[in-house]
Amino acid sequence: MAVVEEATVLIIGAGPAGLATAACLAQRCVPYVIVERESCSASLWRNRAYDRLKLHLAKEFCELPGMAYPVGTPTYVPRRMFVEYIDVYTERFGIRPRYHTTVKSSAYDDVRRRWVVSAWDMATSSEVKFIMQFIVAATGENSVASIPMVPGLTGFAGEAIHSSAYKSGIGYAGKSVLVVGAGNSGMEIAYDLATHGARTSIVVRSPVHIMTKELIRLGMTLVQNLGLPTTIVDSLLVSVANFIFGDLSRYGITRPKMGPLLFKSQTGRSAVIDVGTAKLIRGGIIKVFSGISKINANSVEFHGGKEIPFDAIVFATGYKSTVNTWLKNGESTFTKDGFPKKDFPDHWKGENGLYCAGFARRGLAGIAMDAKNICDDIVASMDQVSH
Repeated sequence: MAVVEEATVLIIGAGPAGLATAACLAQRCVPYVIVERESCSASLWRNRAYDRLKLHLAKEFCELPGMAYPVGTPTYVPRRMFVEYIDVYTERFGIRPRYHTTVKSSAYDDVRRRWVVSAWDMATSSEVKFIMQFIVAATGENSVASIPMVPGLTGFAGEAIHSSAYKSGIGYAGKSVLVVGAGNSGMEIAYDLATHGARTSIVVRSPVHIMTKELIRLGMTLVQNLGLPTTIVDSLLVSVANFIFGDLSRYGITRPKMGPLLFKSQTGRSAVIDVGTAKLIRGGIIKVFSGISKINANSVEFHGGKEIPFDAIVFATGYKSTVNTWLKNGESTFTKDGFPKKDFPDHWKGENGLYCAGFARRGLAGIAMDAKNICDDIVASMDQVSH
């Protein structure tokens, strides 16, 4: 027999988006319950990130609502310090996630005008049913690892892992390693492997902007704080980046036609913040390939016919949303891929008290915006009912 609980808001997911929403609600004295399938908050940052990871944007763009970083925090916050920040944030706002709780299904009851959410409490091996006026999907863009279906992958005799399982290049010295994917994770993992003595290659399948962290910080400041047009700022950033990095097209890396800030806002894909990878690519230490045709037992065949032996493959190929695995009646809000149908900045609000936080593809700044908007809307809805 399921235990039935009623409350005002159910937040599903205790990553930064869920925690930020909970903090905003707590400040406005709105009762909520927050559930999380893992054993901790921000599990992606704690358990599925490589050791050398830092926030790719300056800290002023990465604060959660209601709490600045401590004095003395580096401009680009290391993973360990961000986790500490999350823990202090959770404590400050009295957030108590219910861990080991997996949402199985949720549907809107038109008669009761409430969301009925069925969840499984793994700690007690029992079903819980939540009856809620509002639900916030905060499971995010990075819910489960995504590895593409590459021909022959299942027959590969070496190690094949997703970037979420990668910690450090220690242990790969002298080995031949292929990194698939040239986003920030892929480029930084390739650098980490190469500097630890691995023979490193990377697959760059599509155009990518390579920038310095200072350039991106400057660009965001010019647009957000000074109000300069994005196209003008993008043109400046590309000119300076070309001067710094030179023409990388001869090494297999081309830039998108759109500038880096516009590209991010239109596609959700961030510029790569270079940590030294570009220099290693120019020096021939990291080899670049355009795509994989087939994986064999001990080698990989690339587009163009080249075949090279590898000991390991790291798939830095991103994550998938899982919201559609448990959300019913969400067809008007989410696409079949589990992302909002509405474009930014209107993406966060669905129908019948359904919201989503952390799906804007705008990092922690987008998360903070979502949390504030959701809280304001819930409070306004409650005020309307009370009057």
